[in-house]
Order: sequence, then C-alpha cells, then structure tokens
Amino acid sequence: MAQRFPSSGGVAIQGGPPVQQAGIGPQQGPRFPGGSPNPQMRPYPPQPGYGPGPGGYQQGPPRQMMMPPRPPGQPPGGFGGSGGGGMQQRPMTPQSGPKRPPVDPRAVQQKQEPPPKKKKKQADKVLPQKVRDLVPESQAYMDLLAFERKLDATIMRKRLDIQEALKRPMKLKRKLRIFISNTFYPPKEPTETEEGATSSWELRVEGRLLEDNKSDPNKIKRKFSSFFKSLVIELDKDLYGPDNHLVEWHRTPTTQETDGFQVKRPGDKNVRCTILLLLDYQPLQFKLDPRLARLLGVHTQTRPVIIAALWQYIKTHRLQDAHEREFINCDKYLEQIFGIQRMKFAEIPQRLNPLLHPPDPIVINHIISVEGTEQKKTACYDIEVEVDDTLKTQMNNFLLSTGSQQEIQSLDSKIHETVETINQLKTNREFFLSFAFDPQQFITRWLASQTRDLKTMTDVVGNPEEERRAEFYNQPWISEAICRYFYSKLQQKRAELEQALGIRSS
Repeated sequence: MAQRFPSSGGVAIQGGPPVQQAGIGPQQGPRFPGGSPNPQMRPYPPQPGYGPGPGGYQQGPPRQMMMPPRPPGQPPGGFGGSGGGGMQQRPMTPQSGPKRPPVDPRAVQQKQEPPPKKKKKQADKVLPQKVRDLVPESQAYMDLLAFERKLDATIMRKRLDIQEALKRPMKLKRKLRIFISNTFYPPKEPTETEEGATSSWELRVEGRLLEDNKSDPNKIKRKFSSFFKSLVIELDKDLYGPDNHLVEWHRTPTTQETDGFQVKRPGDKNVRCTILLLLDYQPLQFKLDPRLARLLGVHTQTRPVIIAALWQYIKTHRLQDAHEREFINCDKYLEQIFGIQRMKFAEIPQRLNPLLHPPDPIVINHIISVEGTEQKKTACYDIEVEVDDTLKTQMNNFLLSTGSQQEIQSLDSKIHETVETINQLKTNREFFLSFAFDPQQFITRWLASQTRDLKTMTDVVGNPEEERRAEFYNQPWISEAICRYFYSKLQQKRAELEQALGIRSS
C-alpha cells in the first residue's frame, strides 16, 4: 500500500509558495460581511527563508494576507478569476485556446431573468437590539413603527366596516318637486300662406330635486324619468273615448331617460285628468297586507326590513319556542294573518310572499284649464323620493383608490432597504471589532471555519490537514487499520482467483 500525500495543503504554483483556497459553508466561525462570505486571499511575494531551496521547498506554512470584505453586488473572486485577490491567469488568445461552443440564446435569456422578489415582512423593518443599544435615538423610529402598526390595524378595520356598509342600501329621503303645466292654443283661421288649425292644449309633466346645496357645478343631475318605473295619464273618457284616453310610459332595459313628459290633444274644454306615478324603488319595496301592516307598524318597505320588523315583534312578545328554538308559536294576531298556530323560522319568507303586494302609485288629480286670458297654467306638487347617499360614492372611491397604496409601498421599500443597509453595517462593524480586539485568535478561528467550509464544498472525507503530518500515522489504531486493509485486499484477490479457476475448470 503505497500512498502519496502532498507535502502541503495548497495548490502548487511554479515559482512561488502554495496558496490555500477558502470555502463557503455554514456560519461556523468569523465570517466576511458584504454579501457573500467568500474571503479572498492573495499570496505574499517570496520571503527570505521560504521558497525553493537546494532540497526543494523549505519547511514552514505559507504566509497569507486576509483581504477586506467584498462590497455588496460585486461578483466573488477566486483563483484564476478577475474578482480580485486570486491568481492572475493570462488570457487565452484565439490561436492558442480552444474554440468556445456556440451560446444558446435560450440559456442566455434564462440567465437574464431577474430572480423573484422576496416578500417583505413587517419584522424586516425592526432594528436589531444591538443597533438600538448603540444608537439610543433609534428608539424614536421604533415608536413610529409601533404607531404605524396601530394605524394599519385601524385602517384595515375601517375598510372592512366600509365594505360591510356598502352591502346595505344607503338611501336619503329628498323632496322631488313636480311641475304640471298646460298650455292652450286657440284656433287659427286659414290664410293664403298658412293652413288653419283647430284649438288644442298641451300638458307637460316635469320635475327636479330640491337641492340643499346648489354650489356644486360638477354634480350630475338625475333625469326626471329616472325616479319612476311607470307613468300613466288618464284623460276624461267621455271626451276622448275608450281608446284614446290613456297615455302610458313604462320603463324598459333600453329606456332613454328624459327630463319630462308631454301630451298634446285637440279640444277647447276643460279636461279632468289623473296622473299615476309609480316610483322606481331600489331595492324593491312591497306594500304589506293591511292587518300585518297595522301589527308591525310598517306600510311599504323592503323585504329585509319587513322580516326584521316581524322578528322584533316575535322577540318582544316572546313567541319563540323555549325548547325547540327553530319554531315560533303564533299569537292570535299572527294566527289570523298566517292561518297557522306554529311555524318554523325557515318558513317565514315563504309565508310572507302572499302578504306582500306592489306599492301604491302616487295619484295626482289635475284639471287642464283652457279658460282665461293666461294661456299657460302651472301647478306644483312635492313628493318624497329616495336617492343614493353621496357618502356611498366617497366610500367606493376610498376602497378603489390605489395612489396612496403605491406611495406607501414605495416608502416601505425604502425603509426595508435602509434597515438592510443598517444590518450590513452592523455586521461589518462586528467583523472589524473582532479582528481589532484579538487578531491572532480571530485569524485562527477564521482559518478553522474556512477549512470546515472547504470540506463541505469539496465533499472531502477525513482531515487532510492532519493526514499530511507524520504524527497522524503513529497512532495506536494504524496497525489494526493496516491489517484490515491487507485482509480485505487478500479476500478480494482470492475471490478473483477462485472465479478464474472456476471458469477454467468448466
């Protein structure tokens, strides 16, 4: 068993001492700051008493100089590279060097793709305790960070409250003033240039909201027809007959909104007319059965409000069954209305359907007058309508606004970068302080750490630093190891010989 061990643990360089490589591994000793923990080492020039002599290299470890940490973003240097601190290699000329294989553009594209950004966490903005101890003024930053967390929690809670509020209808009651005017056109005698015309009248129905604040010029005004689902004008049936006495307008999905309605008919007599206006409730409202309306105190309302009023009546009169909580024991009034003594909660919407009717229209009785010297006559009526709360638009805009979010994200990114720089500077400071406090012990620990890292990188088994010394082979277990080695070799040769003899004998 003849094994050859190198006389030193470095890389042989012609005309100079061996240079050791530094590895990268887990943090097992002093580390270099600045991004990659890969230190770079540069050999000293040959010194007296060290170098090639008459009998080869003289004894003694190679002297090495530790380089400062590599700044962030700089590519790590090494042996034969241009990152600084490594062995300088002469560039290969095209005549002497091998030809490079063609570059695959897909591989280049994959290399150029930026790595995915790491998601920032709230903990990344916290300063380390050592930095806070060194800089007492940093406590103001930590107080601002705690206030920011409270503010973020408050804003998030308010956003959730706004989202819940937007799910419910937000309506305001406003007054809509309706103007009903009629104009009488007397008959015209025929002339040479114009034809004659019989007497006629024109009825106009218009309206507008009574605004509390008229100083907003940018506010879009709602059209008059947008408040109604249908409008019916019923004229005197005796004057205009059964086929021409009704004028109807009904909303359809393709209806164009308008500021008013007009009706023109011939005639020179006063006409009685009835105007029926059915409001367009959003969400839908229903008129309750008279008995249930008197019981709940609700005349026309939305379905959820009606069910809530009925549930309030049940709780007030303790009609919920004490043992079977999903049942309601009807009192004499509910029993008359629903026609049942006991019902489940889930049955309430179904049993309410026959008791809900379309709301009553608004009825206006008007007389179209054609008498008097004044041709145009106008009457005004005020009715209550429901309009969307302007606060709802503001709440929607608040939820959909992204300008402030982008600014906050930009400031957060700057804070994370600043804290990361502070952590890097803290690591640099600890590194240099450790070296300044005890350089010899620092270098010893650093070399031991780099040796372990090198073994991890190269998958080296054993300890080459100890194996290259003679004392390693004078230990008590060496004799037994040699015997085991020769025994295994003997068994291997015997197996080969028996296999060869077996082949020949057959």
